[in-house]
Amino acid sequence: MSDDLPDGYEISTDAARLDVGLVHRWLSEDAYWALGRSLRKQQDAIAGSLNFGLYDRASGAQLAYARVVTDRATFAWLCDVYVDRGVRGKGLGRALVDAVCAHLEPYGLRRVLLATADAHDVYARAGFAPLATPGKWMALGEQ
Repeated sequence: MSDDLPDGYEISTDAARLDVGLVHRWLSEDAYWALGRSLRKQQDAIAGSLNFGLYDRASGAQLAYARVVTDRATFAWLCDVYVDRGVRGKGLGRALVDAVCAHLEPYGLRRVLLATADAHDVYARAGFAPLATPGKWMALGEQ
C-alpha cells in the first residue's frame, strides 16, 4: 500500500484483521487524546471509520493503527494514529500516514484534517500544514 514502507511490514484496511483489544489498550492507556476511552467507544469508532493496521509481515502482529472518518467525497479526518512504542523510530508512522494519504487521494477530497499536539513534523512531511484561516473553524465539544 505504501512505497515507503520498510521491508517486512504491510498495511491493510481490513478491519477484521485489527487487534481491537490491542488498539484499545494503546489508545486508552498511552495516547494523550484518548486516555480512558472505553472499549465500547473504541469499537464504535472502528465500526464507523476507515481503518488502517500496520503489521509485521512474518508474525502478523499489529504494530500501528490509524483511522479516518470520511464521506469519501469531500472531507476526511485522520485520527488515532498510533505506533507501538517498541517499534518507534523505524519510519513506520510516516509510512502509515503516507499510505493513508495515498489511499484517500483517488477520492478527490477537498480537505483532510487532523489534530496533533506533538507530531507536527511527521504530518508536515506528508503535506499537512497549519490551518491558513483558523478563525473560520469552530468546534462543538472538547477542545
